[in-house]
Amino acid sequence: MKFNQGIPRYYWLGVGLILISIISPASWAADPQVGGKLYTKNCKTCHGSSGIPQMPGLPDFTRADALIRSDNDLLQLIRTGSGMMPAYRGLLSDREILDVIAYLRTLRR
Repeated sequence: MKFNQGIPRYYWLGVGLILISIISPASWAADPQVGGKLYTKNCKTCHGSSGIPQMPGLPDFTRADALIRSDNDLLQLIRTGSGMMPAYRGLLSDREILDVIAYLRTLRR
């Protein structure tokens, strides 16, 4: 008897998609309170305590257009760094980065 005998292929496709969504970083619930603490520790010096940058050329997180990208795009950007911003891969976990992103999204005015 075969393992999947009688079970349609689309069932296994559905099971696979569910498993992928469970283990995907984007599916983790982000915590803006934890993100705020991490932001204060790691980002505040350049990006300002309220999200208004301290240096020219940095994004103003109080403006909606600064965070127009998806969480996954921002996750990748923070992981790898950009311009003067260092890469946070290895310094912050993906979950912590998503917490920071959730916090950034609370700064819009």
